[in-house]
Amino acid sequence: MVFKAKIEPDARLDIQEAITWYNKQQKGLGKKFHNAVLTHIDSLIKNPNFEIRYDTVHCLPLKKFPFMIHFTIDEPKKIVSVRAVFHTSINPDNWVKR
Repeated sequence: MVFKAKIEPDARLDIQEAITWYNKQQKGLGKKFHNAVLTHIDSLIKNPNFEIRYDTVHCLPLKKFPFMIHFTIDEPKKIVSVRAVFHTSINPDNWVKR
């Protein structure tokens, strides 16, 4: 069964900040990043059982960008909640602070 995706406000902010940064580096690169995130979220709703990294938080790395999608799964409600989209160089303690 396909899950529903819920993108939390902090994750939306993470995505928007990355889009802005990538667009400053090269015109259109932010759109490519955004499309990559959406493609990976689409994968999550079809099969959310990726690696558990922090207690109940799963992580899925983006293939062409150095970012990881951090998410939780509500199995009974069939919801994948995207909690953060962090650059892989960011200290993992930042996730704990959220």
